[in-house]
Amino acid sequence: MKITILTLFPDLFNTFLSSSILGRAAKKGLVEYETVDIRKFGKGKHQVVDSRPFGGGAGMVLRTDALTQALNSIISPLPTKNYQLKTILMSASGTPFKQSKAYKLSKLQHLIIICGHYEGVDQRFIDKYVDEEISIGDYILTGGEVPAMVIIDSVVRLIPKVLGTPQALEEESFSTFQLPPSTLQLLEYPQYTRPEKFEGEKVPEVLLSGNHGEIKKWRLQKALEKTKKIRPDLLK
Repeated sequence: MKITILTLFPDLFNTFLSSSILGRAAKKGLVEYETVDIRKFGKGKHQVVDSRPFGGGAGMVLRTDALTQALNSIISPLPTKNYQLKTILMSASGTPFKQSKAYKLSKLQHLIIICGHYEGVDQRFIDKYVDEEISIGDYILTGGEVPAMVIIDSVVRLIPKVLGTPQALEEESFSTFQLPPSTLQLLEYPQYTRPEKFEGEKVPEVLLSGNHGEIKKWRLQKALEKTKKIRPDLLK
């Protein structure tokens, strides 16, 4: 898989993309990262990439000509047939990002992420070139770089062989728990590790029993209880 990020601040991604699981995935050849500096496609000697909004208002808007040239520098060399490519824009007014979307994006050959900035992006660019606007929450940030990192982190870990144990993806929050006759998405059950006793609190006995059937039932019950308490909306 290849992930391309269009941003005004490419240096922000250097350490992020080379560290931990994301960095190891790239070294193994499971994913390729590319950052494109939108500023290089700005206008004039000052490489202007933004202008004041028509109709008035505060802030600046990213220009469609600069963004289009930046995007075309990536797309033009690509195959035109049977190439699984998607272009998304990080936007506070986009569709809320969920685990199910992360799974879909992880199946692509190429994901292009555009980091919005300033007051927003010229709508003409969005209409013509953006497949989907995505938001990571109902709040405002200074730019799309941090949201882009969230998308990348959640997507890359789902690529086959990125995590050492595929089972790690099976029973985590927002993954699918089979509860006949319906399928629900639950929060993950509580986890425990050594020491068995700490400050008077002991690990639940069932987890030390070795009875995998009982452990599975306990985990499912705790997942249901936690979801009902914290995210009851998921049970609807």
